[in-house]
Amino acid sequence: MFNSYTFFAPGKPAPQGSKKVHRYIKGRAILGESSAAVDPWRKVVAGCARRLQPEQWHAKLPVSLTLTFVFARPKAHFRANGELKGSAPQHCVTRIGDLDKLCRAVCDALTGIAYDDDSQVFSLHAVRRYAVGSESHGAHITITTIDV
Repeated sequence: MFNSYTFFAPGKPAPQGSKKVHRYIKGRAILGESSAAVDPWRKVVAGCARRLQPEQWHAKLPVSLTLTFVFARPKAHFRANGELKGSAPQHCVTRIGDLDKLCRAVCDALTGIAYDDDSQVFSLHAVRRYAVGSESHGAHITITTIDV
């Protein structure tokens, strides 16, 4: 049996990078995110997941995630009249966040909501692309559990 739901988390996806030392308390390092944008992004993802989750959702089973990260194209990709330049890249390969770090932020955001722990994720398919037309930036997220 498959149990699945899909939602869109609006906003600019933020990669969850390495931790860095923020301060020391009694000789112990207090670690925090290296990017200030990741915590607000995780809150958006968690809020959407919680609000749009089916009523009878159960998250004790293996989980498969499909993630599509949508980014706004840089202004340099457009002509003055608003048309896309012929030289604009088709694929989103600029330094806007490593795909694995974008996935890490979403997986952590869904912990305790869509599943108990992100170790339950057994399959992950992820893509990052540019927005098309007036499409908003954000992430399309599909969570599927598989009864075993």
